[in-house]
Amino acid sequence: MSAAEADVLEGGPSTTTVRRGRALPLRFLRSELSIIFGRRRNVALLAVLAAIPVLLAVAIKLTSDGDSSGGGPGFFEAITSNGLFVAFAALAAELPLFLPLAVAAASGDAIAGEANQGTLRYLLTIPAGRTRLLLTKYVAVVIFGLVATALVALAGVVAGLALFGGGDVILLSGTTTSLLDGVGRLALSVLYLAACLAALGAIGMFVSTLTEQPIAAIVATIGVNVLMFILDQIPQVAWLHPFLLVDHWTAFGDLLRDPVSTDGISQGLLVALAYAAVFLTAAWARFSSKDITS
Repeated sequence: MSAAEADVLEGGPSTTTVRRGRALPLRFLRSELSIIFGRRRNVALLAVLAAIPVLLAVAIKLTSDGDSSGGGPGFFEAITSNGLFVAFAALAAELPLFLPLAVAAASGDAIAGEANQGTLRYLLTIPAGRTRLLLTKYVAVVIFGLVATALVALAGVVAGLALFGGGDVILLSGTTTSLLDGVGRLALSVLYLAACLAALGAIGMFVSTLTEQPIAAIVATIGVNVLMFILDQIPQVAWLHPFLLVDHWTAFGDLLRDPVSTDGISQGLLVALAYAAVFLTAAWARFSSKDITS
């Protein structure tokens, strides 16, 4: 039960309880977070996200011949020399589908799920306003995306250090840095990817205002994500690549170079900000004028 529904059952918010009204946004946010993290579907997704780095580390440990040569991104090659790279490799492996799926599940369900269950009109009976409700739900989605990304990194660090050990980190540029600095670069990677996924969450929020079927909103959001990845691989539309949300997602690998190249990361953040602003505005325009019947 959400905070709004509890207010309705208790007889609605009183105009004399000013403190209660001021605390309403935090109550909304706590309620939304408890709903998102309490759904079995989301819990299952988080479990899968955490399991993939462990499986990746075990697979490389069992098949490794003792050297760091091989195909794939540079941090895949470096896993056997330092377990910290399992976290970076896991983030890269889960970025095309699994992490976007988690964010799509949370954002696509945000409005459509309430409408489908018939609880949306109850949420609008308290003096919070549609704008505040929409923003609160979006903040909860952003937090969920951040937690999901951090969980992948944490599982990768634990599994990697347990199987391959730690020590000084040899960056992709060939220079050596401390393990603590490597962890700091990993934390920055998590924040960068969480910001990129927050823009995908804005797309999901917009789609969620268009339907009362949460599964349809989730599938549509994932479909948009997959379509952008496909377009990003087609040379004939290279002019479009810089405008695609996913084009700069892998730029977090630049954080493993010395000096750090910030061009790709800066462009990625600007594109993510643009997508978030456009689709949140579209979601607000749709939701604020939507006729709530359920």
